[in-house]
Amino acid sequence: MDKFKIENAAWDTFKHLFKRQEIPAKTMLLKEGEIAKQAFYIEKGCLRICFNNEGKDITFQFFFEGESVSSIESFRTNQPSLFTIESIENCVLYAISKNDLEIITETSATIKNQIDKYIFERLIFYQKLFLSRIKDNPEKRYLELLKNNPKILHRVPQHYIASYLGITPVSLSRIRNRR
Repeated sequence: MDKFKIENAAWDTFKHLFKRQEIPAKTMLLKEGEIAKQAFYIEKGCLRICFNNEGKDITFQFFFEGESVSSIESFRTNQPSLFTIESIENCVLYAISKNDLEIITETSATIKNQIDKYIFERLIFYQKLFLSRIKDNPEKRYLELLKNNPKILHRVPQHYIASYLGITPVSLSRIRNRR
């Protein structure tokens, strides 16, 4: 999957618009219901996207080094975010404001195309996640995660992985013990 990368030559002219941030684990970068005013590029660390469902924390995506994240819907439409963005590990991030990103996309067709491609890739990811939740049992979802994204299993706490898979930590332990 081709990630939008700040190191990319097309971005070099605009690096000064990104603000470097070092944040500790368990830091909320955006709370559900707030309007996203920034997008983030991850140099180091891991972030998760989650939401609250009747008091239950549901994780539905993880982001690692070389990836970017924002509540795209909120960022683009100024509507409240449907989810929270939180750090899982200590992170080094580069943040950019909506206004600065708009200046970049108006200036560079190459970058605009990269961002459009990235948004399309996120859409495909969400479609696959949605269909997996409907048709696959938890063990199959775990095996797909193991096959397609094993770093999640090494870097993310078990309770977030269980939430991502739509199961309890106890069920995840049972699945792991059968493997």
